[in-house]
Amino acid sequence: MESLHRAHPPERGTAGPHYGCVGVGVGPANLSLASLLHGDPGLTSLFVEQSEDFGWHDGQQIPGASLQVSLFKDLVTLADPTNKFSFLSYLHEQGKIYHYINAQFDAVPRREFRNYLAWASKKNENVVFGEKVLSVDFDGVFVLRTSRRTLTADHVVIGVGNRPWVPPLAHPLLGETQFHVSDFLRRAKGLAGLRVAVVGGGQSGAEAFLDVISRPDGERPRQVSWISRRANFFPIDDTPFTNDYYMPNFSDHFFALDRTSREAFLTDQVLTSDGISADTLRAVYQRCYAHRFIDGNQELTGLHPGRAVSQVVRGADGAGWDLTLVPADRSGPAERITADVIVWATGFRPAPLDMLAPLKDRLAWEDGELSIDQDFAVRWDGPPRHHLFVQNGARRQRGLADPNLSLVAWRSRRIADRMLGVKTDDPYASFVTWPPTADPAVEGFAEEFTGPADELRDALDELTDDQLQQGV
Repeated sequence: MESLHRAHPPERGTAGPHYGCVGVGVGPANLSLASLLHGDPGLTSLFVEQSEDFGWHDGQQIPGASLQVSLFKDLVTLADPTNKFSFLSYLHEQGKIYHYINAQFDAVPRREFRNYLAWASKKNENVVFGEKVLSVDFDGVFVLRTSRRTLTADHVVIGVGNRPWVPPLAHPLLGETQFHVSDFLRRAKGLAGLRVAVVGGGQSGAEAFLDVISRPDGERPRQVSWISRRANFFPIDDTPFTNDYYMPNFSDHFFALDRTSREAFLTDQVLTSDGISADTLRAVYQRCYAHRFIDGNQELTGLHPGRAVSQVVRGADGAGWDLTLVPADRSGPAERITADVIVWATGFRPAPLDMLAPLKDRLAWEDGELSIDQDFAVRWDGPPRHHLFVQNGARRQRGLADPNLSLVAWRSRRIADRMLGVKTDDPYASFVTWPPTADPAVEGFAEEFTGPADELRDALDELTDDQLQQGV
């Protein structure tokens, strides 16, 4: 397969090194692309990350937590099984591949996968830490101003990921006794004898609740409440035909759907990505049983599904927090519980794209996201041979698989192909024949050159808690 790409030098003199591709952000998405491009003579690349070291949800790497996907859904394997940055290559190079096999893990331990990602980032000399991209502009080529220098590139790939989100009512209250689950390991200490509330019914909420109620005598809170907007604590749907939603051809199918059909699918099928692992639910239930019926501790656990937190205020005595809970369907009276510590397991939202401010009037938007084409290239008014790609930022256009690991290698391969001017064959399509769709090019669904629809973004983002850090 011969590359059709030829690196184009800057058309106007701009100081600094020039690359075929510069990636902004080094999470799993851009790290996957960096791994696939490593050593490719057709495209020089650099990937820059503002953090000093690699991190992947380090504040909530709770012991015992595991991924909800196959070990083959790593950075590269599903796009290039021979790539040296695969999870199996990591195990082999570390000398522990036999031990991993013998351990017979039901799923990849999340902390081990985090170690694998860190290994890949250090092994790749095209990945640079401690450098923040301040702005991206275009002057014949893309011009990136960083905290260290000025770079130019034929193509730019944005992969800045997500940031923790809490509801507006909690923003002014965050601190030592109210915090997002992403800071769980640092802040969820010294809880002995306290009342704790965990808000959020996804995998992260379940893991936080299980961790707290599993602590030994002398370290355990006296009461732990688990609150969820969902009608119950639902399992993830991990069955074979459901997993066909996380195949490349379904991503393309979803992309061709009209907006109404996309929104309906995201709502109806949310538990295919944001449900709780059956093993975690079983462990939670068993702990609740043991506390109540074996140890006789009737007051420790409180489960409150179908409720939304409508208000949080200081307790009447100045200690703790009073939470007002209302039925999620608004069908009944309000309830109140009291907690000394609140853990907000309320998910993540796309990180701001402030670095694109110089280009904001040249970019197309759709449903609060940068509007992309079939290869994840942003629609804009620039020359067609220069592309701005976005990774992990198109869930409304690409479906539930976009923010997680399932298609990360395939998406990176498609982006790399576009930059290199080649076409790699996709794997066989699903066994399922999906219904026919209208041609999006004919329908003209992109809202070109308009700002993001913040209201729709907030409403739809409430559908999912934490797919990415769970790796679903």
